[in-house]
Amino acid sequence: MLDSYFKISERGSTVGREVRGGFVTFFTMAYIVALNPLIIGLSKDADGKFLGGGDAPNLAAIAATTALAAGVLTILMGLIGNFPLALATGLGLNTFVAVGIASKMSWADAMGLVVLEGIIITVLVLTGFRTAVFRAVPAQLKIAISVGIGLFIALIGLVDAGFVRRTGSGPVPVTLGDGGTLVGWPIVVFAFGLFLMIGLMVKKVKGAILIAIIVATGVAIAIESAFKIGPNFDGKTFNPKGWGLNVPKLPSDIVATPDFGILGHFSLFGSFSRVSLVAGILFVFTLLLSDFFDTVGTVTAIGHESGLIDSKGDVPNNDKILFVDSVAAMAGGAASISSNTSYIESAAGVGEGARTGLASVVTGVLFLFTTFLAPLVAVIPYEAATPALVVVGFLMMTQIKGLDWADYGIAIPAFLTIILMPFTYNISVGIGAGFVSHVVIRIIQGRRSEVHPLLLLVSGLFMVYFLSSPINAWIG
Repeated sequence: MLDSYFKISERGSTVGREVRGGFVTFFTMAYIVALNPLIIGLSKDADGKFLGGGDAPNLAAIAATTALAAGVLTILMGLIGNFPLALATGLGLNTFVAVGIASKMSWADAMGLVVLEGIIITVLVLTGFRTAVFRAVPAQLKIAISVGIGLFIALIGLVDAGFVRRTGSGPVPVTLGDGGTLVGWPIVVFAFGLFLMIGLMVKKVKGAILIAIIVATGVAIAIESAFKIGPNFDGKTFNPKGWGLNVPKLPSDIVATPDFGILGHFSLFGSFSRVSLVAGILFVFTLLLSDFFDTVGTVTAIGHESGLIDSKGDVPNNDKILFVDSVAAMAGGAASISSNTSYIESAAGVGEGARTGLASVVTGVLFLFTTFLAPLVAVIPYEAATPALVVVGFLMMTQIKGLDWADYGIAIPAFLTIILMPFTYNISVGIGAGFVSHVVIRIIQGRRSEVHPLLLLVSGLFMVYFLSSPINAWIG
């Protein structure tokens, strides 16, 4: 029954590979359950209130609701889209909601704008517009998007592990470790996990990524138990030799009762009584554009990595995949945890062999368990999970051989797409730069007829996106 429904054999996979892939995807993105509360849970709205309307942060409720939404939506992606793609609260989007939107209105108003964005993007899917835009992108630019995301997630892995860190000053924005030097046991755990993962993959060991994460976590727990390293930031002081997000130690309580008290705290149109109509529209537009094209990039990358993409650059069940992703944006706002979107960390599960929605169902079920087992999830440190992102980044980078570097109308946009994703830490910026430069070059070459009309429209919208700051200043 599983094989027939998910087309496991047809896609060259097995139930075992799908289950392993689902676990790996969960391990590489479970951090969002701990991180999302720190981003939206510690910020106050314009009324001086925390999310949920209280005078004190409710991090436990945000963590439980984040896991609940991720679990339900990821299972829906597996059952409806039959694609190895997991969803959760979008990083970057949650920061924009917390800092850029909620600071100017109440949390309920801000989440109402997220719901509005989700409704609009769902309508765009149902009318076929989102799918049409997806198909209007040249196949080689889709390859460039996939390669750029590969570099992006590799950089995410290196930064989250502390191997690469922000300098805060000086001529370059990042550097090796702490001031150019690798320090602390967590870096040792990261290096150990990375080389173990590479070694197992070279030896073609089944479950290489999953095995490496589990073993590295065990080593991390032993090191923390022996040396009492602690976190790299405890809320007051920074310890360059400390662990990233999670301190790897066995919790005293494995099971915790989930709190879903923030569900449904949103006001659909309340924001327009706090900010101008134009400002509200610009907020929704920014959310929409980022959500729209982050997903295009993610789906393209996962499709290439899994070998499910066809000669035109399309993936199977594309309409259903984009529909679930669009509903996720709406559901995230309704759940008061910010817009939910597709996660590029799903590529780690694909690297483990996942090819169908069964892997997503496994990941989703694990997220649902996390609503009760949040203390256990906190055992896995960044340094044990992030080697998977570096390895998968390499696998996605290999697609660069499919680009035609002799055609400047493709090569230059591809180059900008690839480098700007990691350099700006933003998928949409890379996609937008690639689209705009492709259109401009084709017009200069006198080959305007080769550019799809929808790509012209989208490039114009990206120009508005890039110029949003001066436009905001102009309209006051």
